[in-house]
Amino acid sequence: MTDLGRLAPRLQRREDGIWVSPVTASLSYPEAGNQSCLEIEAAGSFWFEHRNACILEALRAHPPAGSLFDVGGGNGIVALALQNAGIDTVLLEPGADGAANARARGVRTVACSTLEDAGIEEGTLPAAGLFDVLEHIEDDRGFMRDLAQTLIPRGHVYLTFPAYRWLWSGEDEYAGHHRRYTRSGSKRLLESAGFEVLYQTCIFVFLPIPILLLRTLPSLLGFRGADAREQEAREHRAPAGALGWGLAKEQAFEQWAIRRGTSLPVGGSILTVAKRRP
Repeated sequence: MTDLGRLAPRLQRREDGIWVSPVTASLSYPEAGNQSCLEIEAAGSFWFEHRNACILEALRAHPPAGSLFDVGGGNGIVALALQNAGIDTVLLEPGADGAANARARGVRTVACSTLEDAGIEEGTLPAAGLFDVLEHIEDDRGFMRDLAQTLIPRGHVYLTFPAYRWLWSGEDEYAGHHRRYTRSGSKRLLESAGFEVLYQTCIFVFLPIPILLLRTLPSLLGFRGADAREQEAREHRAPAGALGWGLAKEQAFEQWAIRRGTSLPVGGSILTVAKRRP
C-alpha cells in the first residue's frame, strides 16, 4: 500500500482515516455536486458503471507502474472499482463530502486535498487518473504540465472527459465545466504538456444524439429548467426491454474494442491513456 505520508508530506492523517491538507483550494464544482452524484451512483447508473468498465479495460491494456492516484475522484466510484480489481489506488478529492463518501464506501486511502496542495514531490507519482476532471480546470494545459513534472518518467495518466463543444448545455454550466474536448484537440494539449498519447478512443458511442436532443437543444431554447436534476437522474437509468438489451450489447462492444486497442471515432466521452515523456 502507498506510503502517502512520504509521497505527500503536507498531508496529515485524521482519526477517521482521511488524510487532509492544511490548505483548501477553491473548486469549479457545485457545492452539492458530490451528494447529487452519490444519489445517482447509488440508484444504479449505467453511465458510471460503463465508464468504470472502460477505464478498467484501458488499465489492463496499459497497466500503471505502481499506485494510481485518482485525482478529483469524487465519491470514490472509480477508486473503489480499481481497488477491487487489485490496483493500489489513492483517492485525492478536495471536496469534504466526496472524501467522506469515498471513505464510507470502502476506499482504503483517501486524501481530502487537491494534487497541488498535497505537496507531492516532483518525479515521484507512479500514475494518475483524471476521470471527468480536466474540464473543471480553467488552465488545463498548465495543470497537465505540472502533473507531468509530478509523475515518474514514463508514468501513465488515464483520462476521461466530455466530447464536442457543440454538445455544450446547461448541464455543463451547472457542473462547473470550462470546456468540452475533441480527440485531436486533447491530444495536442497533452503533447504540449509533455505527454505521449498511447491510446485514445471515444466511448458512449450512442450518446451524442440523445445529448443533443435532450440537453443541448432544450438548453438553447430555454426548456431545460428547474427540474434538470431530476431529469438527469432519469437519464442515468438503463432503459428496459429491447432498448436495454441493445444498450448492453453496445457497451460490451465498446469494452471489447478497448481490449483490442481499437479506437472508436464518435461518442459522448473521450478515454485517453498517455505517458510522461522522459
